[in-house]
Amino acid sequence: VSGFSPGVSSEHVDELHVFLLVCGLRGVKDPLYLVEGFSEWHCENPLNVLVIIGPKVSAQTAGVFLAQERSQQELHAAMKRCFAVVNSSVSEGMSAAILEAMDLGVPVLARDIPGNAAVVKHEITGLLYSSPQEFVHQSQRLVSDQELRERVVRNGKLYVEEHHSLKQERETYRRLVDSLL
Repeated sequence: VSGFSPGVSSEHVDELHVFLLVCGLRGVKDPLYLVEGFSEWHCENPLNVLVIIGPKVSAQTAGVFLAQERSQQELHAAMKRCFAVVNSSVSEGMSAAILEAMDLGVPVLARDIPGNAAVVKHEITGLLYSSPQEFVHQSQRLVSDQELRERVVRNGKLYVEEHHSLKQERETYRRLVDSLL
């Protein structure tokens, strides 16, 4: 992401709290839902920035940066370095980005919809929100409460290992194939 908005200088780049929203072309991702509320928070505390990775949207505003779509490898690298992964979808099945973030040990902030709430248990495996204002509030908690952050990271990783591990899915698939043969 090139350039910083006013109030963010490159000398503080290591102190930034980067919230990463990964979205595809589908309108259900609703990437602009959080922009105004996040921008207001950024103006109060310039170290908090939102990076939206995906198709070009007209949303350039203070504290919100747009980046073009990336390869899976680049996305994982960005996820590992960000402060939290954000999901703002109005409709979602099981979000791969949420599961990947949990597996990588990154906290998740997800819009409170059935698909997200099936995976993200509030204050256990991540944080849920129902409005842009609540998103900012939950983000502030994540920034200021280290114990909460560590707990959701630990529990999120355990959740993925227990319920969505690649090894477990391969074994299930192998048993299914064996039963058919």
